Amino acid sequence: MAAQIAGSYDSIPLRVKLQRVERRRKLRAVTLVLPLLLFILFAFVSPIARMMFTAIHDDTLLALMPRTTAALSAWDGKDLPDERVYAALAEDLKQAWAQKTTGAIGKRMNYELPGVGSQITSSARRASTLSVGPYKAALIEINPLWAQNDIWSLLKRGRSAYTAYYLLRSVDFQYGPNNQIIASPPDNAIFRDVFLRTLGISIGVTAATLLLGFPVAYLLASLPPRTSNLLMIMVVLPFWTSLLVRTTAWVVLLQHHGVVNDMLMALHIISQPAELIFNRVGTVVAMSHIQLPFTLLPIYSVMKNIPPSHLRAARSLGAGPFYAFWKVYFPQTLPGIAAGCLLTFILCLGYYITPALVGGPTDQMISSFVAHYTNAELNWSMASALGAILLTATLLLYYVFNKLIGIDRIKMG
Repeated sequence: MAAQIAGSYDSIPLRVKLQRVERRRKLRAVTLVLPLLLFILFAFVSPIARMMFTAIHDDTLLALMPRTTAALSAWDGKDLPDERVYAALAEDLKQAWAQKTTGAIGKRMNYELPGVGSQITSSARRASTLSVGPYKAALIEINPLWAQNDIWSLLKRGRSAYTAYYLLRSVDFQYGPNNQIIASPPDNAIFRDVFLRTLGISIGVTAATLLLGFPVAYLLASLPPRTSNLLMIMVVLPFWTSLLVRTTAWVVLLQHHGVVNDMLMALHIISQPAELIFNRVGTVVAMSHIQLPFTLLPIYSVMKNIPPSHLRAARSLGAGPFYAFWKVYFPQTLPGIAAGCLLTFILCLGYYITPALVGGPTDQMISSFVAHYTNAELNWSMASALGAILLTATLLLYYVFNKLIGIDRIKMG
């Protein structure tokens, strides 16, 4: 009797049937989610992985100067290489001149030693006429560049297809004459300031959107549904307009004889037009306008779920309006504040169009330099290194935020 209850009419145990049903359910769920997973893999994970790889991978010298890089394996880096290495260099230069790859070699070496690109090309052209040795004296006579240890240290580092140069350059460091890591010259040390500027602008915009968005979110959560719905339409209305159009509108509003300056002068607040554009003021104002809904909406969603009875209970127990708000209502909004500020801050780190249109030369963020290296100089390794540094910094800041004042910690508090 027990066996009949545990089984079924076809003698298959009920436990086995349940396992089959569970497997089919899981398979169906995986099948439904699989297209999204593939999209994320190819459109998000794969480009990021490629960027991280490009930031440390550069096999230009290894591929285009194979004899020289191989011959330098035994070089101690102190004195000049011997005749065998110079002979290998002569052969590589001849081949590069014949295959028209001297430009690529010069461009790669010019990254680390500015000004040597044209010398590489002229050396290859003249080396193509060399038929017999000794090559060491001949190449040094062609160009004194080949009597400098810096160029040979660079070629020796080219033995590996992986390099830390671009990551070092992204934080204003570089390789020295003996392959030691040294600080970049002050004239070239710009990226740390750019990263700090990006961080500062992002923090400023996040603070501005919080100050502007919190009262509006509270108003939306407190008003009757009919009125709050109308105001909510006004809040999300910017989403219906292109980012470029909104930024251009701020150019019209903030320009020297724009609407804002004309209004301030008409009200006799200022006597002459203020500089509101192509500076930090215009950048922060335009970015705050664009990012305001991203900070406001998470705060509103949390406020909407706070029962009004909490404040009434605090007031009935003798708390004043401000004390009740600060001690009872405000702590419950912290998860929304944390989520909105984190979302806005991360989005601000990658801004490009708005600072480019309304900011000045000293207001350009790191994304502007990424675009420059990608589109103008075609130095994808440097662009990838800057992007990798920014991504790492973002993940690190998120980790620290989550550990110190994360949403889970806020709820536990």
